[in-house]
Amino acid sequence: MDTTKITEAINQPRRYFVGAAAVTAAAAQLGIVGSTAAQTTARQLPSVTPGTHTSFGPLKQIDAGVLSVAYAEAGPPDGSPVILLHGWPYDIYSFVDVAPLLASAGYRVIVPYLRGYGATRFLSSDTVRNGQPSAIASDAVAFMDALKIDKAILAGFDWGARTVNIVSALWPERCTGTVSVSGYLIGSQEAGKMPLPPEAELQWWYQFYFATERGRLGYAKNRHDFSRLIWQLASPKWKFDDATFNRTAASFDNPDHVNVVIHNYRWRLGLAEGESKYDDLEKRLAQAPVITVPTITLEGDANGAPHPEPSAYAKKFSGRYEHRTITGGIGHNLPQEAPQAFAQAVVDVAKG
Repeated sequence: MDTTKITEAINQPRRYFVGAAAVTAAAAQLGIVGSTAAQTTARQLPSVTPGTHTSFGPLKQIDAGVLSVAYAEAGPPDGSPVILLHGWPYDIYSFVDVAPLLASAGYRVIVPYLRGYGATRFLSSDTVRNGQPSAIASDAVAFMDALKIDKAILAGFDWGARTVNIVSALWPERCTGTVSVSGYLIGSQEAGKMPLPPEAELQWWYQFYFATERGRLGYAKNRHDFSRLIWQLASPKWKFDDATFNRTAASFDNPDHVNVVIHNYRWRLGLAEGESKYDDLEKRLAQAPVITVPTITLEGDANGAPHPEPSAYAKKFSGRYEHRTITGGIGHNLPQEAPQAFAQAVVDVAKG
């Protein structure tokens, strides 16, 4: 079986914080709090129990590109910027324990809602509710421009990891380093058309459901229960409670959520058109460009979502590179399930 080929195909379809004071105090005891300079000397972040933090401070809002982006921010405003990007069906709460850890180490931590999530809104009713990967990556660059951030560490999982990959491949000058869960996720429509073995196709059941009108209506009607099922399947050993899920599920009430999600998965299968303004970007991405910026990739040992083996993508990173498998029953939502490991990877990729 050509696992590299299969892996490539699988990849395609596919606020300051309440409670942060406790982490900051622990960090102070270790001598790593307060200044940007602390980032280069910190060796190990303080430990945190997943679920310790349950809320952000007041969200901020900024016009960026075609969006008004809602985002959380923590840490010193002059700290080195870190942008954390979530996926589907998740939101900024995937980083609710990660962000105070990084803020305590002196980073400026910024966590935006993607298009179609939370309080992020399109500025015009005429804008296509486009979910194609290059559009979402372009949102990230426009967001950095709006915040006047020239370079940042980008870190994410699921859609967020794909966005991190795309930005670092197409705009490497904007990335100090990257952290990517499940490695290299850049794909194309052509690759998305490749049939997979039955077991692999079964893992993508929801994209075939979304390809139908019944699926679009079903997701619109049952997005809460649908997303909870995805959480359970993707992280089979994660014992999240109702409050944890409901905090995130509220972000799916965004008026554009369903359209963006459905378009994303239909586009991957070549069943929906993209926007012509992204054609040149998609052509470059279809060549599976090598990522040259310093990168750490992560994988949970109990990831129940479709994902490639680390050996299949190691050669796609030509800069300083390391892969880490996080053990202990860690599933797809790695930042929320293993926040210390995720935050430590951000610190380590920055240190060099």
